[in-house]
Amino acid sequence: MVQTLCGGVLPALAKAQPQKTSFIILYADDMGYGDVGFNGRKDWDTPHLDRLAAQGTVFDRWYTAFPVCAPSRACLLTGKYTIHHGVRRNGPDLPAGEVTLAEALKPLGYRSVLFGKWHKGQLAGGGFTHPLDQGFDETFGYLDARHAWEHFPKKFWRGRTEVDVQGYSCDLLADESIKFLRGIGRNPFFLYVPFIEPHFHVEAPEEDVAKYRGKFQEKDPAEPTNARYAAMIHRLDKAIGRILRTLDETGLANNTLIVFSSDNGATFEAGNKGASNYHDSNRPFRGQKRSLEEGGIRMPAIVRWPGKVPAGKRSEVPIHMTDVFPSLLAAAGGTPDPAWKVDGTNMLEVWMGRKPAPERTIFWELNAEGGNMLAAMRGDFKYLQIGDNRFLYNVKTDPVERRTLAAEHPEIFQRLRKETEAWMATAVAR
Repeated sequence: MVQTLCGGVLPALAKAQPQKTSFIILYADDMGYGDVGFNGRKDWDTPHLDRLAAQGTVFDRWYTAFPVCAPSRACLLTGKYTIHHGVRRNGPDLPAGEVTLAEALKPLGYRSVLFGKWHKGQLAGGGFTHPLDQGFDETFGYLDARHAWEHFPKKFWRGRTEVDVQGYSCDLLADESIKFLRGIGRNPFFLYVPFIEPHFHVEAPEEDVAKYRGKFQEKDPAEPTNARYAAMIHRLDKAIGRILRTLDETGLANNTLIVFSSDNGATFEAGNKGASNYHDSNRPFRGQKRSLEEGGIRMPAIVRWPGKVPAGKRSEVPIHMTDVFPSLLAAAGGTPDPAWKVDGTNMLEVWMGRKPAPERTIFWELNAEGGNMLAAMRGDFKYLQIGDNRFLYNVKTDPVERRTLAAEHPEIFQRLRKETEAWMATAVAR
């Protein structure tokens, strides 16, 4: 059957366009590599994350781009190193000229929403960059960093309006995510959910605390901090489970690529009250938040894309958080504009098991937040500079970074040292 239109002959039924892949990033806050069941945690439950891991690929060498909140999030959203996007500590805000993943997806027809923590800083001229000005169509959650310490918030920002809320943080964000998923239909979307668990304050609903109360040694049984920490992660897992169940119920799961990870390693700071220390949250690695040792930058991570990313697999391919931007953009059918100067590598084919890992060197800096460190990694070798001290580790055979190989492999040591110096020389003056 044909129709005649303006003298031409067209099929009555146009060929349906393939549905675009949608994306969800589930981002924990200060969660250590060893805080989840799929990485060996036994003394609290993360059944929904463990199920997600069984349905996708677990990346054992997934690295955040910076071991502190705001810079790591800026790297995730721009695909760029800190020295190039300008957020090199918690104070500065993401410059308005930087292109986020939400902005990159918009011309491809995506609706992007942020439900959770937007770690605003301060622009040089005053004010800050709102996520609604960086490609997001809806926002709900925290803007101020200290506000994002509160797990029982009284106020959230919905867009540019402050609203009253009541409940536990990850439940509120899951509720908003579920509402969004039930209303999006078959339109492509990017759902970014930066939770604040298990970032301090250490607090959780009593029903979850009761599950772990008495299970751990406590400094003060009346203030069961270690039980509360376990309960925070347990509650986060339940919230994530509700989002995943909604994907199944709405029929969106098979066409949605999910990335789960954390912004940086667990902290041993005062606000954590010793909980991460007691639970050895970054195990088996040394280091913590604000450190470029493995415990500060190696994250729990899962990628699930049914039928495309292998299920039930563990990978030791090094992945850098800046890779997420170009990889998701590739899955959407796009490529970064060269003018954006994205540092990350499109790892989509690697995630799918179609290509081997590329030969490359990835980098880190920490010259603020109380640290003075640099690092570079190529394959299994990691160059680490702490002040004036320089080390070379094989993080596959020595993941706890106990034995420097600088004297044994001087050529690798010198190569990575020179590459790091050359990389630092590319820093953009702000």
